[in-house]
Amino acid sequence: MKTHGPNRSRPDSGRAFTLTEIMVAMALFSIVIAAVIYANMFGLRLYMLVQSKLSSTEDARRVVNDVRDKIQSAKIVEVGEGDATSFTVVPLGSNQQGNAIQIYATTNTANYFRYFYEPGTRNLLSLSSAAPLVIKTEAQSLTNRFSQHIFFAEDEFGNVMTNSRNNRVIKFVLEFYQLQYPIVTIGPGQLYDYYRLQTRVTPRVLE
Repeated sequence: MKTHGPNRSRPDSGRAFTLTEIMVAMALFSIVIAAVIYANMFGLRLYMLVQSKLSSTEDARRVVNDVRDKIQSAKIVEVGEGDATSFTVVPLGSNQQGNAIQIYATTNTANYFRYFYEPGTRNLLSLSSAAPLVIKTEAQSLTNRFSQHIFFAEDEFGNVMTNSRNNRVIKFVLEFYQLQYPIVTIGPGQLYDYYRLQTRVTPRVLE
């Protein structure tokens, strides 16, 4: 007969982590989490910046395209000073620049489109001679840093003209000094609070 002695448990071949190893692993994990959070915050901040820029100039881009199309198909284009009730053409001999522009699709000057900048509200407005009279807000939160002129008549070299030569180029400038949707502060020193949209257009058919 064979007798068996008491069973002896075999020592565990596994090995537990030491306190030092656990602390190193937690530190590495914390660094990874912090990097992920920072990258996510940076992405959100950049997204907010881009969205704010696009939103603040959305109306401006649309109205620039609209004015461009009207000028290109116009018979007569006049630069001057105007508002919702009146328009005065810049006299000959003076710089052809002003806060308003009047566009005639035909030689009939009774029918026109007028765009004008209103300093009090900082809005660009438009109206048509067609009844009923409707004043439409085309762009908001506008300003010019150095003047209130938005429309300019220039020659082929970019010089502001003093006459009404038919083949002149119409320059259209829109400037923003703050974000519009929403009004936020971005970046050290608010370096992203100024925008400028500018285009130059000439009628396709010169007479």
